[in-house]
Amino acid sequence: MDTKIKDLILNVMNNYLTARTERFAGHDLGALMRQQLPKELNKLPFIDDNYLVKGSVGQGNWAGVPWLAIMNKNVTESTQRGYYIVYLFHENMESLYLTLAQGVTETSPEEMAAINEEIRREIDMDPKVVKEGGFDLGQSKLGRAYAESTAAYIKYTADHMPSEEELVDDLEKMISYCEEYISLKEADTYTSSSGADIVSDLPKEVLDIDLVPHIHEYISSKGFYYTKDEVANFYLSIKTKPFLILSGISGTGKTKMVQWFAESVGATEENGQFTLIPVRPDWSDGSDLLGYVDIKGDFKEGPLTAVLKEAMDHPDRPYFVLLDEMNLARVEYYFSDLLSVMESRKWKNGELVTSPVLPVEMVGEELYLPANLFMIGTVNMDETTHPFSKKVLDRANTIEFNRVELNHLAFLKNQDEKHAAYVNAERFKTRYLHLKDVYEENEAIVERVTDELVKVNNILKTNGSHVGYRVRDEICFFMAYNEQEELMSFEAALDTCFLQKVLPRLTGSDSRIERVLIDLYRQFTKKQIENFGDVLEEDFNHATYPKSAEKVVEMLRRLEDDGFTSFWVNS
Repeated sequence: MDTKIKDLILNVMNNYLTARTERFAGHDLGALMRQQLPKELNKLPFIDDNYLVKGSVGQGNWAGVPWLAIMNKNVTESTQRGYYIVYLFHENMESLYLTLAQGVTETSPEEMAAINEEIRREIDMDPKVVKEGGFDLGQSKLGRAYAESTAAYIKYTADHMPSEEELVDDLEKMISYCEEYISLKEADTYTSSSGADIVSDLPKEVLDIDLVPHIHEYISSKGFYYTKDEVANFYLSIKTKPFLILSGISGTGKTKMVQWFAESVGATEENGQFTLIPVRPDWSDGSDLLGYVDIKGDFKEGPLTAVLKEAMDHPDRPYFVLLDEMNLARVEYYFSDLLSVMESRKWKNGELVTSPVLPVEMVGEELYLPANLFMIGTVNMDETTHPFSKKVLDRANTIEFNRVELNHLAFLKNQDEKHAAYVNAERFKTRYLHLKDVYEENEAIVERVTDELVKVNNILKTNGSHVGYRVRDEICFFMAYNEQEELMSFEAALDTCFLQKVLPRLTGSDSRIERVLIDLYRQFTKKQIENFGDVLEEDFNHATYPKSAEKVVEMLRRLEDDGFTSFWVNS
């Protein structure tokens, strides 16, 4: 056998505990797991170009349970979702498990259990394969999750590792079992007349696709120009918090962005998973959105109530609600109850639950904000609209669409039609509610983000605009999801967070706001410039956080010209 898989696996098991006491960056053991072992596996004749082999020893710091995954690209290219073959190393490095497992990040416990049971029931396996999960990988939360995600496994020990030939034979068999299940599921999938892929009533797994590129290609095929980073930001923002604000001048396609995003993942007005609610200027309380009891004592549904009920009845489907022209009325008046309910989210028996949206006595049934419902508001800032309070801004990501490139026409040419795909709601649901939820798996990211945010917050204290724990936590969530999905660099993602979570809070006309903006520019660019009227576009090219720096300069120029400044254009 012209491979050395056994030798490399034993190298990991014999040296990993020592490596964990040493510097993470650039360590030889990291290269062994990420490069050498995948290279050896790719030599095997049954692992062809249809497969992606990927190893990991952690992100920024050593993982308790390193892994080596073999994924069919037609099913998944990420260990966060789908099902695949993966070697899981025990924390104490005394044992190794070759498993047929699932992604734990974006699959609910109920869905995972149903798929595991189906695999064990439908696929015949060699007697040496154990058809169960829940084995011991150690004490870490992630290790326990990996074990629960496993449908079947073969266990090896460092003291009695089989021969190279037996290891390869076991791997080929496990891959064949996975392929058999893939074929079974393909037979249960059909395409609707609208072009959306639908999964049958058998246990619904995430129909895995490389999600952000798919959405970007779908939107582009409709003749709209958005960058991949803009789509990634939209996706990460609603995954971080199910409430998003899209701002910008009129005519930049904010409404269409939401509509095409939803449609690309199978959520349309026709199937009830996308709902557009135009906000009226006379809305003054929550009854305009949620409903009220009339003079006869009957409950009259608001435009959002029916959507809530539908989303509660179908937790596997994503539902998108677009509040168009959200700030034509005062958001704090008609939306404050929903904001409060959103902040009541908590984990209960592994499920995300909230306080009731309306009293049961009023509606006649329990009504809450389900985890598969995502609300997006579009806003314009002019003389007909109302500004946002910090209460609202703290609870949302604010994405600004002011980029206009009228002469950019290349994206209109040679665009093939892109079909929508069924995407399970688990792909969009948040995993994190509190900082401790994200810290165990992403310690290095949390600490690095916090270090940067502390520097910015010290500047913001000058005029009392510093952020609190909620903003810090949600920026950490955003950054962790970005790292997991490998969408943007750390600096680009944090730049986006500063732009949409910190800068919208800034407004004023005195010398304090000027000092804050000047100090932020220095922090974002590591440069000192006295005359901001002389700043050129190329000055941002080498900034650490270029988008935030550019916005700060825009706000400084507005302060100089008008004697007042804010984040919002036309305010």
